[in-house]
Amino acid sequence: MTGQLQLILQKELKLLADATEVLAYSYNKCSRIGIKSCYEPEELESFESFTGRFARLSDILVQKVFRLIDELDLDTQGTIRDRINRAEKKELIGSSDRFVEIRMVRNDIAHEYVPEAIQEIFVKVLELTPALLDAVERVERYCHKYKP
Repeated sequence: MTGQLQLILQKELKLLADATEVLAYSYNKCSRIGIKSCYEPEELESFESFTGRFARLSDILVQKVFRLIDELDLDTQGTIRDRINRAEKKELIGSSDRFVEIRMVRNDIAHEYVPEAIQEIFVKVLELTPALLDAVERVERYCHKYKP
């Protein structure tokens, strides 16, 4: 079973790498645009892509990769908060509180439709993306021990 989980993890790590690449692209682009009171339609489209990519990478990391690492490490399953706390103990993330914030922003992205609130989401995603990208690097280093 461990061999099969390792193969699944390798597939998820590839998906993670691909999602990281497009998020980094959007982050750089939106960092250059910056926060404004009013966006051109192209800029708004860039930020909307950015927030979607942020949410996707967050989901891949927490819902798939952290879960697989826990299974391989023989940790018991639990809540998302449990998974995040274990990730901090394993040094996969710098701060569990920061990652809970990432999850909250991810939920806001999925459920927010008020234009004023969307602008706040843009600010938070720009602020939190470096922590998310750092977590990906940490996960990649940690998972070298699981290479088949």
